[in-house]
Amino acid sequence: MPSHPSDYVPLTRWAGGHKMTVYAWARRRQFRELSGPEARLFRVAPETQVLAHCHWQPDPTSRPTALLLHGLEGSSEAHYIRGLAAKAWAAGLNVVRLNQRNCGGTEHLCRGLYHSGLTADPLEVMRQMRDENGLRRFAVAGYSLGGNVALKLAGELGAEGAGWLTAVCAVSPVMELDTCVRAIERRRNFAYHWNFVRNLKARLRRKARAFPGDWDVTPLGRIWTIRAFDEAYTAPHHGFAGASDYYHRASAMRVVDRIRVPTLIITASDDPFVPSEPFRRPEVRQNPHLTTIITEYGGHCGFVGHADGHGYDGYWAERTATAFIQRHANTQSLEESNTKSTKVTKG
Repeated sequence: MPSHPSDYVPLTRWAGGHKMTVYAWARRRQFRELSGPEARLFRVAPETQVLAHCHWQPDPTSRPTALLLHGLEGSSEAHYIRGLAAKAWAAGLNVVRLNQRNCGGTEHLCRGLYHSGLTADPLEVMRQMRDENGLRRFAVAGYSLGGNVALKLAGELGAEGAGWLTAVCAVSPVMELDTCVRAIERRRNFAYHWNFVRNLKARLRRKARAFPGDWDVTPLGRIWTIRAFDEAYTAPHHGFAGASDYYHRASAMRVVDRIRVPTLIITASDDPFVPSEPFRRPEVRQNPHLTTIITEYGGHCGFVGHADGHGYDGYWAERTATAFIQRHANTQSLEESNTKSTKVTKG
């Protein structure tokens, strides 16, 4: 595994898993440099649409496209998604900020639920952009749950991924779901856990109002954990035998050894609920296509460092992911150009 030492230097006063996680979540950010998006609906399955916010470069087909995936109960408006979008846009990439099913106020667009390993949706979105918009070079970057989806998608594609993806990035990915759920169930993580459960229950109640008769909300009164919610709703809806079966089968760890495209994983040793041990397993360490950076500090989806006063706002993971995507997109573009030149010469 190409494992690189980190050049990340945290803001000293916010160093520490909980402090960095909360600070990055609560800090207000502005993205004046990010152009107004085009809202676009993609039909990814019968009776199922997802909403994306797209930022196109002047000549979209000549540029790589970064597809960005948010975390559990997030949306395309999450600060880390907009931050990464702004940096990718400034680097010359098209950017598509995708909402998972029902997220971003889209409960009415889909009768069902999303889950942590639902890779069919981003793949279908890329397929439509390829066929309808003529786009050919894609990168996928995800945070937390979105990071698991990105890695699982790359693993499922295997060697075929080289025809779809120039690069994959995952920041704080929950790629071993049961391990992460057990971690968030710890008493010290009560605030995170309570917030996730509160949002999951509220979303299901909105679903029930949007599709009367489809969802029985009676069990919600007895649900106080993510695991209980998944046992009652997520797992049976998607055909899993239960929450444990869902966590096992939906985790990117099952397929991470099959990834065959350049992939960057960024995680922190002090992440409150994504333990770093899974990133040291042989499936990860022995795959030469994976570059893993495990920082000492960074929290969950945090990684805030020092701004330089020259346009860099200090969000290190966003900058690092953008540079990785840009580097590999440019490498593929050069290889394609050389291939075409060779064909012309031989012709």
